[in-house]
Amino acid sequence: MSVALLTNALLPYRVPLYERLAAEYDVEVLCWGESRFVPEWFADLDAQLAAAPFPARRLEGARGALRAGRDYEALIASYAGGAILPAAYAGARLHRRGFVLWASVWANPRSLRHDIARPATDWIYRHADAVVAYGEHTRRFAAGPRGRDDDIFIAPQSVEPELFARSVSESEVAAFRTEHALGDGPLVLYVGRLVPEKGIAVLAEAWPRLAETATLVVIGDGSLRSSLAGLPGTVILDAVPRPALPVAYRAARLTVLPSIPTPVFIEPWGLVVNESLHQGRPVVVTEAVGAAAGGLVRHEQTGLVVTPGDSRALAAAIDRLLADPELVDRLGQAGRSALAGHTYEAMAAAFGRALAIARPPRAH
Repeated sequence: MSVALLTNALLPYRVPLYERLAAEYDVEVLCWGESRFVPEWFADLDAQLAAAPFPARRLEGARGALRAGRDYEALIASYAGGAILPAAYAGARLHRRGFVLWASVWANPRSLRHDIARPATDWIYRHADAVVAYGEHTRRFAAGPRGRDDDIFIAPQSVEPELFARSVSESEVAAFRTEHALGDGPLVLYVGRLVPEKGIAVLAEAWPRLAETATLVVIGDGSLRSSLAGLPGTVILDAVPRPALPVAYRAARLTVLPSIPTPVFIEPWGLVVNESLHQGRPVVVTEAVGAAAGGLVRHEQTGLVVTPGDSRALAAAIDRLLADPELVDRLGQAGRSALAGHTYEAMAAAFGRALAIARPPRAH
C-alpha cells in the first residue's frame, strides 16, 4: 500500500521532489486544486495531472482527504487547504494510518476562522507521527505546539538547479533586453504575484525614492498591477516562460522580494530567492520572507534584509546594491554557495526520515 501526499497543485518546482518521493517511498500525489496563493498561470490542475511523471490524481475535497486514510498506508498533508488538513488527519487516525505534517507556516494566522481552528491545528502539530518543515524557522514554530523538535525534519526549499543554475550567455541577456526594450542600464527584478502580502504597495512607494537610476522589471500579475504600471522606469511583463526566467535573473543587478506580514499570510519561503541566487544575483528581502527567517538570506552575508513595510529602508538597500558592483558580486557568490544544501535529494531524505517514523503506523 502506498503513501498519499496531499497538496493543492503540481507546481513545476515541486515536480522533481514528487518524482523522487514516488520512486523512493511509493508516494502518490493527491491534489485538490484550489488556493488563492497559486498564480493563475499554474491553475490548470487537469493539465498538471496529465503531465505528471509520477502517480497523481485529483482529490475530491475534505471528503476525499478523509477517505485517503482508508486507502493509503500513510498520509502526508500540508498546513494549507482549510478543511483538508483536519480531514486527512482524522482519516489517518480513524484507520490507524501514519500521518506526517508538512509544515510551512512560521507564525499563527490571525483571523476568526484560524482562531476557531487553532485548537485542532495544535492537536495535529502535537500528535502527528512526524513533521517535515520548510526550514529552521518553521521547525522552531512547529516545536512550540509539538513540545519537542527531535522528530521535526527540515526539507530545505529547492528549485531545479539544471534550469536556474545553468550558464546564461551574454547573447541571451542582450536578446532579453532587446525583446522587452529594457535598454542598457541596470535592472532590478521582481518576480511573483502582484498582491498586498508581497509588499507591492511598499515597492511602489520605495521606487521613486531611489537615488540611483535603474529599470524595475516586474514579471507577474495580480490585483496590484495597476499600482506599479504608472511608476517611472518600470516595465511590467506578463508571465515569462519558465525556461526563460534564468535569463531574466542574469540580466538583473538584483532581485527584490518586499513581502509584508498580513493577518492571514506570512511568506513561507520565497523560492524566487533560490532562483536568483542560482544565477549569482543577490536579493533584497524583508524580515517577513521565510528565506530570511530560515537562514538562507543573511543580512550583508548572502543578501540584504530590511524591515517589512519600510519603503525608505527598501529603497536604500536597492540603492546600495545599484551603487556597489563589488557588493553585488560578493553577496551573489556567497548566496549561490549557501544553496549547496538546498537540493531535492535533501528534501526527499527529510520526508524519508519522517516516513520511517510514520510507517509502520502506530496505534493511537
